Amino acid sequence: MSETLEERAAVEPGASQLHVALIEPEIPPNTGNIARLCAATLTPLHLVGKLGFRTDDKAVRRAGLDYWREVEIHYHLNIEALYRALPGSRFLYFTTKAERVYTSYRYAAGDCLVFGSETRGLPEGLLHANWERALTIPMVNHRVRSLNLATSVGIVLYEALRQFRVQPSGN
Repeated sequence: MSETLEERAAVEPGASQLHVALIEPEIPPNTGNIARLCAATLTPLHLVGKLGFRTDDKAVRRAGLDYWREVEIHYHLNIEALYRALPGSRFLYFTTKAERVYTSYRYAAGDCLVFGSETRGLPEGLLHANWERALTIPMVNHRVRSLNLATSVGIVLYEALRQFRVQPSGN
């Protein structure tokens, strides 16, 4: 889509005013589910680096992603290109390795929620350089290595929306 976040928010006041970034996602159904979530919440989706699948029209149609055109998708060659594209954003990094729980963070409009690939997560160097903004989703069963990527994005995105959106009276 060619609309910017600001243009979309002006036309559609329910636009989330957040960004979701996936660094080198590998599994098409996860990215498809995240794209649907972004479409439903009017949240721009940023796909960064080498993808483990194609996103051309033919591949998207074959996968049955009829909502793909409803998503504001941006492609970036690397994380530096993402940073340049969103100069006013705070970048928050989600990992099982962090100690700070995602619910303890105060989200704000313009934040970019950054998630790593399904098998590798985010690069260690990126996490260490941004450790003060590394967050985790706690899991009770420590024998479970991690949550599904699409599930994680949904949990965090809706918590961020809950925190900074003004709720209508009576809710």
